[in-house]
Amino acid sequence: MPIETSGRRPLKTRDWPFFKNLAAWLARSGATPNGISFMSIVFGCLAGASLAATSHLGGWAVRACWLGAAVCIQLRLIANLLDGMVAVEGRKGGPVGDLWNEAPDRVSDAAIFIGAGYALGSAPVLGYGAALVAVFVAYIRALGASVGVGQIFLGPQAKQQRMAVTTVACVLSAVFPWTAWGMMAGGPLFTIIEAGLVVIIVGGVFTAWRRLARLAALLREKAH
Repeated sequence: MPIETSGRRPLKTRDWPFFKNLAAWLARSGATPNGISFMSIVFGCLAGASLAATSHLGGWAVRACWLGAAVCIQLRLIANLLDGMVAVEGRKGGPVGDLWNEAPDRVSDAAIFIGAGYALGSAPVLGYGAALVAVFVAYIRALGASVGVGQIFLGPQAKQQRMAVTTVACVLSAVFPWTAWGMMAGGPLFTIIEAGLVVIIVGGVFTAWRRLARLAALLREKAH
């Protein structure tokens, strides 16, 4: 993720013809940015529920839930992309657009990571930890705008990267039995979803530090 301070997250997918055409079609069809943002909450909550359901099911139903969660996570990201494109490129932004751009992301992050904490072979403390770190990383990004130096989108665990790690963990968990990932004293040493959450937590802490350091540097430059 490049060092960039602006009001809009830099996304290469925004320039893809498919998403440009889809956003244009949605704008023509009467879809609103706020409505699309609401759908991102729906997909985020469905992903979290699917993850939590893996600990209560068996057989192919578990695999279906893992894959369903991965699909919903990607649909959440697509909704996040399209709401901004319909608002800006489609010129349908409203006075409360900034609220709908931020608040749904926090709900979706919490739903996905807390659900991951209750998934098969996972640990709730890791889910809550990942949710807390995600909110803190996003807070620092928004803090840059509030102090007048612009939003800071530094990684390595920005939203897209967090969702990529979670998606990969879901797909791998569907393909491989969670009990196959290391055994110690008759129990699992670690699982794929636990490893993914640890990556998100550790990477998120590092991301927060990088963003804080960048924010401090920008404030010093501004003062001079």
